[in-house]
Amino acid sequence: MNTVLKPIVAVIDGGQHYHHDAITREPFASYFDHIIYLRDVAKADLTQFDIVIIPCRTNAYYLAPLSRQFQAFMRNGGTLVAMGETFPNTWLPNIGLREMPTNFWWWLTPGADLGLRMSDPDHVVCDYLKKEDVTFHLHGAFEPLHENQKSLVETTDGECQMFEDEVSYAPGRLIATTLDPFFHHGAFFMPATTRMLAGMLPWLIDTEAERKAALAE
Repeated sequence: MNTVLKPIVAVIDGGQHYHHDAITREPFASYFDHIIYLRDVAKADLTQFDIVIIPCRTNAYYLAPLSRQFQAFMRNGGTLVAMGETFPNTWLPNIGLREMPTNFWWWLTPGADLGLRMSDPDHVVCDYLKKEDVTFHLHGAFEPLHENQKSLVETTDGECQMFEDEVSYAPGRLIATTLDPFFHHGAFFMPATTRMLAGMLPWLIDTEAERKAALAE
């Protein structure tokens, strides 16, 4: 029987205060095995990691030159996670992104509903995240959605807010979202964003362990 160890998780520190607070303080610091400063990624050996997370609002200008490195990491079997406002459409192929006006105050209206939902109730991500955990506000939508990109979170109009792609970079995978929980958690406001990270990080680690076990068979 193959024994698969806990996936090794690296997170990129974009140098902002909300990155530092989100990734160096509990309750989430213990999820990250390595922290890589953004300017040091180019000389880092990503093959030693199973998951690389790019937190919200990491500057896309500095991510663009790393595109080949990130794609090679996935094709080597790794999972790359691009969080909100990192604009992966500018540094990875086949990603469409449409920005939309952000309403920060929709919740002040009694009975208001932002209109988000989990795209597939049978997907394993729903064991970790509920619609309430991903409901805070919208910045944009992934469209057009490539055929390899499976929507995980979307609006009631079908506008994708998070997708998983296990085909384009097989045996690795890409997960991207327009939602920005690292930013808000690290800036100490919007409790739903903390809940999103509290569900999303275990989901990433658990499913990565399962993927590695399957690949090792």
